Amino acid sequence: MADWGPVIIAVVLFVLLSPGLLFQIPAGGKVVEFGNMQTSGAAILVHAIIFFGLITIFLIAIGVHVYTG
Repeated sequence: MADWGPVIIAVVLFVLLSPGLLFQIPAGGKVVEFGNMQTSGAAILVHAIIFFGLITIFLIAIGVHVYTG
């Protein structure tokens, strides 16, 4: 049996937390911008930290597992 939980969680978080797709923290002149499709080095760093925090919570603290087969 394969555990697809970490793969699914990582892909969903990666897509949702792509800077500029849904939101961007920090934005050019604001704290948050929504749907601007642009990015910066600071935004990539902030979104990477948020991604790491959420994936740690979902995979280690909660223990999400999806088994197939």
